[in-house]
Amino acid sequence: MRILLPTGSATAGMVRKAAEGMDAVVAVTGEIASFLTPAQLEGLIGEGKYDLVLVSGMCTASFDGVEQRTGVPIYRGPRHAADLAFILPLLGSIPLSRIIPADDLLASERRDEAVRTIALKEREAESEYLIRGVKIGGNSRMKVLVEIMDAHKEPDIRARALSSFSSGADIVDLGFGFDATPAEVKRVFSEVSDLPGPLAIDTQDPVLIVAGLPRADLVLSLSDRNLPIVGRRVAECGTGAVVVPGERSLEENIRLAEEAGISCIIADPLLTPAGSGLIASLSHFTDPGYPLFFGAGNVAELIDADSPGVNALLAGMAMEVKASVIFTSEHSDKTRGSIREMRRATEMMVLAAERPYPKDLGIDLLILKEKRRRREPPLEYCEEIRAETMPKEITYDPCGNFRIGIEGEEIVAVIGGKAYRGRSWAGVFHAIQESGEVSLLDHAAYLGAELYKAELAIRFGRSFEQDGPF
Repeated sequence: MRILLPTGSATAGMVRKAAEGMDAVVAVTGEIASFLTPAQLEGLIGEGKYDLVLVSGMCTASFDGVEQRTGVPIYRGPRHAADLAFILPLLGSIPLSRIIPADDLLASERRDEAVRTIALKEREAESEYLIRGVKIGGNSRMKVLVEIMDAHKEPDIRARALSSFSSGADIVDLGFGFDATPAEVKRVFSEVSDLPGPLAIDTQDPVLIVAGLPRADLVLSLSDRNLPIVGRRVAECGTGAVVVPGERSLEENIRLAEEAGISCIIADPLLTPAGSGLIASLSHFTDPGYPLFFGAGNVAELIDADSPGVNALLAGMAMEVKASVIFTSEHSDKTRGSIREMRRATEMMVLAAERPYPKDLGIDLLILKEKRRRREPPLEYCEEIRAETMPKEITYDPCGNFRIGIEGEEIVAVIGGKAYRGRSWAGVFHAIQESGEVSLLDHAAYLGAELYKAELAIRFGRSFEQDGPF
């Protein structure tokens, strides 16, 4: 297959190196590859016989007419020349697009394939229990259980539970402190009783446990302190139990649960936070004859580190000890987003089951860091102008000033009682510009910077402060 690779002088060396050993012609069309025009490309194709043309993924021109006139397929290559070396060897075995850059398309294809594989494995998996239709144990995916602490104090517990399920939780655990009353527990469960997903109750108080039955599908955390009191009632309701050690060992408490007639038992050896015996506590995760519960949230909440990497590593630990349920939480601002992160981490572990490590899976938890840095050629210029600091005296735009903020998943820019709202900074700015609400170039630059900062805050789940650092 003979390939034409139009490129710019800035990236020609990189493209030639990527095409070494292939039947490819590298044609320099100007300084920047993305500035290629249809007329230029048609002229290049006319100079030789080609089976395929791969233009820069950064090109914005349409080459449909050129393809129709020449009969040569024209596809988008990667956006960055540095990625061409990864794309070229795969030609013929991967799909290409006339619209979507090859690197984006390849990532999308791999991601879609990963999602299909995860779904298929879960459909075919055998489990030890079914809790409201959710497979627990066996070779099914490790299930994510998230706790809503002090559920009786939540202003809209139904919305919070629905949000947890939509974020990726398999089981939503409703936690109640000792200040809760049986009436409050019953009210909370009545408000979420029609939700299709499994619900758990987490309290040490036997009276509150009973108040959550029979809608609670799972009770956390039963031990010798409360099993003698509520064990039989839990069994009668067909509710499952997460059993923990107490005054007695985990094994002894599991026997108590069995004697009470509880048929769905999950064992929690208790995971200790880092610095307080994390490594030692992992040694307790031996096979007790029942599915294992892994309390990752207890570790993630008690370390000041970004949660995506922490959750991924904890999910890897949980996989190695063959845990069936992994606990996460979003009690603090720093663990906000942990439900989605932990769900993704458990899916990564499904794909890693037949690999030596969870890498190159098609999905990942790389949110702020890159998997591979792109090395573009150096910039070329003849003159340098040093940028000085902004002058302290500001000329205000006659059109007025904006107050920028975020509401939910949208950027909001307010001026004169009018709000411009949208999910993309470019869309919001375009609406502002079209309405004639900005007249000075420096004000336009400022708005673009602040609107983009607001978009990043939404994307990464951070707070936003106008004129403040990101």
